[in-house]
Amino acid sequence: MSSAPFRLDNKSAIITGAASGIGESIAKTFAAQGASVFILDIDDEKGQAVVEDIESLGGSATYYNCDVTSLAKIRAIFSKIYDDHGSFDILINNAAIAQIGGVETTTPEMMDKVYEVNVKSVYHCLHEGVKLMKKDEGGAILNLASIASVIGLKDRFGYSMSKGAVLAMTYSIAKDYVEEGIRCNAIGPARIHTPFVDNFIKNNYPGNEEEMFKKLSATQPIGRMGTPDEVAFFALYLCSDEAGFATGGFYPIDGGFITLNS
Repeated sequence: MSSAPFRLDNKSAIITGAASGIGESIAKTFAAQGASVFILDIDDEKGQAVVEDIESLGGSATYYNCDVTSLAKIRAIFSKIYDDHGSFDILINNAAIAQIGGVETTTPEMMDKVYEVNVKSVYHCLHEGVKLMKKDEGGAILNLASIASVIGLKDRFGYSMSKGAVLAMTYSIAKDYVEEGIRCNAIGPARIHTPFVDNFIKNNYPGNEEEMFKKLSATQPIGRMGTPDEVAFFALYLCSDEAGFATGGFYPIDGGFITLNS
């Protein structure tokens, strides 16, 4: 055990979709605990801003413009990170897009897009990541699943498909690589208050933003949405050495949504 709990000194942490929201909070939290953070995103302005915030506090961060739907891009960036840092310790598969609609209104184009971003990208990162972790005799992988991985949500057909796949991949990786020292877990957030939520409400409920925010918050039994930092601290534990006995797990962080709404 490290001298202080949850320290990530000398560890590399690769986080996809880390230019905003949950990914940004994870990047900042991990950097504060000593990790060298590598931010993969397609929003250059926000990604560089996160790097600057981390560096201003004495942390280490690097931004890479990365389309996670490209295996070649992932392979090149992962290899560079491994070669430059000398290790590949933590992988956070966070990048994802939302999709609204039932099976009848979900077009083939929508389904393909959600699959490419939410499922195929996770495969790309796992495909390349485990190879590098095996060189270091282990590592920690955390996949951002969802409550939609395990329960039905109205009008979330494509999104639920994708997050169910993320959870299934989590179990598979945990099973296949436990003897290689690679731990793999999944977090299942319910509604988290991120800029995405604010933009969703603004675009879909103009003029009723405050009312809709309260309504969406009230769907969580605890009475509010979660915060990105709450997810980030949960992620920190699961990726730290203190969680060395945790693998193959699905951990809801949902304000009681799954249990108390069943």
